[in-house]
Amino acid sequence: MKLAERMGRIGTETAFEAAARARALEGTGRSVIHLEIGEPDFDTPPNIREAAKLAIDRGATHYTPTVGIPELRSAIAADATARKGFAVTPDRVVVVPGGKPVMFFAILALVGEGDEVIYPDPGFPIYESMAQFVGGRAVPCPIRQENGFRLDPDELASLVTPRTKLVILNSPANPTGGVSTREDLERIAAVARDHDLTVLADEIYGRILYEGEHVSIASLPGMVDRTIVLDGFSKTYAMTGWRLGYAIVPEPLVTPLGRLIVNSVSCTNAATQWAGVEALTGPQDAVDAMVAEFRVRRDLIVDGLDAIPGVTCLRPAGAFYVFPDISATGLTGAELADRLLNEGGVSALAGTAFGHVGRSHLRFSYATSRQNIAEAIRRTRAVIEPLVVARRGAAVR
Repeated sequence: MKLAERMGRIGTETAFEAAARARALEGTGRSVIHLEIGEPDFDTPPNIREAAKLAIDRGATHYTPTVGIPELRSAIAADATARKGFAVTPDRVVVVPGGKPVMFFAILALVGEGDEVIYPDPGFPIYESMAQFVGGRAVPCPIRQENGFRLDPDELASLVTPRTKLVILNSPANPTGGVSTREDLERIAAVARDHDLTVLADEIYGRILYEGEHVSIASLPGMVDRTIVLDGFSKTYAMTGWRLGYAIVPEPLVTPLGRLIVNSVSCTNAATQWAGVEALTGPQDAVDAMVAEFRVRRDLIVDGLDAIPGVTCLRPAGAFYVFPDISATGLTGAELADRLLNEGGVSALAGTAFGHVGRSHLRFSYATSRQNIAEAIRRTRAVIEPLVVARRGAAVR
């Protein structure tokens, strides 16, 4: 069977492939600690689960309006208005099955053949994949450890050309945990206004924040009508398997996105949407407790990794990932990830799963128990320390 040419331009998400390799190794009897998947290890809060059950029992088992049930769109608008710092009306909310459809539909609607999309590198791999798939040109904007894994507005500005159509931002960020400051975003907003650019702001980790404030670029002057805000329930409410996300979009995009939904998934699961209403309007204690636990785990993994010779790990301000520099080991991130899995039973991701800048980095997710993190640190040290000692000895000789 001959595939369409565009299928050669579509990428993947390496985390799932790494998890499959780790499970295969576990199948041979090996112990493996999974630090590759970006998924909260908490259960969805009971009130949210109960809301879905009640919705099914009262008949929420049919098609819904394409862009979401009115109750959820209203709840999202109220929550976003309170948390994101700009007024959101329900008619600008589009509900989709997960966060990725926002990326796919927005890029499909806006990016034409040869149009340029500036995206963060390292960054979520689907940004680059979708830009290339639709025939656009994906332009990486380096995100460097020496800048605290924050996007440099000057570097972004230097990449803009007459073909630039879309800029993708992610704060707090996957895979680095970096968080853009208000000043960063004000300067990025100025670039967008000066060059008449649209911004796709991926804010899926917006409530998993440990330091500073979460600023939505849409809240800045002149940005609400040129920003697509991506958010959802997967990370905040431990609802990855429910597949529930949303976009807040400029008015001219509502109908085009609705048409793409009609032509692909029809609508989002009815009971899941009612669970989303409860998530936003019900108690938030479980979210606060989860974030507090993530903070403890963050400090545990950062302190542990930073104490290993040859590893330098910044303390992330948000999300639940660390992105340590392992260049002093003499190995690339891909080489070390293989050794950690096969020799140490620790499943992590090579930094190059997220772009070229991450060649000398690994990504660890700390969305797992403190006990698993402590054991993973012990195993990681056992693999890395002999490499660094041998390398230093060779340098002395």
